[in-house]
Amino acid sequence: MTAINTPTGDDDVPDEDLLLERQLFFALSVASRTAVSACKRVLQELNLTHPQYLVMLTLWEASPRSVNEISEALLLGPATVSPLLKRLEASGYVTRRRVQGDERSLAVGLTPEGAALRDRARAVPGTMLGRLGLSRTEAEELHGYMTRLLRSAKTDRAESDNAPGASQEIAASGNTSTTIGR
Repeated sequence: MTAINTPTGDDDVPDEDLLLERQLFFALSVASRTAVSACKRVLQELNLTHPQYLVMLTLWEASPRSVNEISEALLLGPATVSPLLKRLEASGYVTRRRVQGDERSLAVGLTPEGAALRDRARAVPGTMLGRLGLSRTEAEELHGYMTRLLRSAKTDRAESDNAPGASQEIAASGNTSTTIGR
């Protein structure tokens, strides 16, 4: 269990800090759902879901890639990425092939259709900025804050997981997830 650091006395916490509208993680959660929902309509024109779009972004950066490389880039487990890859293959955007010499590893590559889709996808970032009412500078600033938040959460998680007794505590609770914020 993660300890909650509180000021020396409960009276030191302003009541406003406990209002729902002031909760950072509530705002992050709602903003994420809202942005992904807005993106859904844009990505439908590409015949992609948001998670599939993220996979395609990794492959447009470098192709072919292993399933593990894609999983690491997206901070998702291979078991989550595999169904996405199957659907992208069925859509004709990617190929999956066993790596010679390592039958357990799959190499994922772009098809000509998947590579060509990149040109159509170039409009997605600008369209999304417009839909969300953000300038490029504001989006870059927000991205910087989010990246810092993720880094801090990962560092805190690693420190918590490496603390004496952490393994026993996690095992006893049955919590083996790798999500942020236990």
